[in-house]
Amino acid sequence: MDFRDLNKACPKDDFPLPHIDVLMDNMVGSALMSFIDGFLGYNQIQMAFKDMTKTNFTTEWGIYCYTMIPFGLKNVGATYQGMATALLHNMIHNKVELYVNDMIVKSKDRGSHTINLRKFFERIK
Repeated sequence: MDFRDLNKACPKDDFPLPHIDVLMDNMVGSALMSFIDGFLGYNQIQMAFKDMTKTNFTTEWGIYCYTMIPFGLKNVGATYQGMATALLHNMIHNKVELYVNDMIVKSKDRGSHTINLRKFFERIK
């Protein structure tokens, strides 16, 4: 899909993305880290009903539109970061570091890593 015209017409979402150097500094002292790529997360955020028609496309079988946010829209990164921040708010900088769809579960010692991973996966489930 070519979303260039739609992206030009959309205002920029100013949800701040974290500074990568701060995230790296926050991982210092962690004994274990698990890296999780939430690459399919974009496809699980439902679009506002009024915005679905802005993504319509035609095929030989009819006219369709996206019901979930497709990759390629201007604000998808900021939208995902905001959703993930809201979901993991009390775990960020403590047990989890988050940059858009890249998540790192961290632990100070080996014994707590399984517990932190379990809490993380329960939350995102």
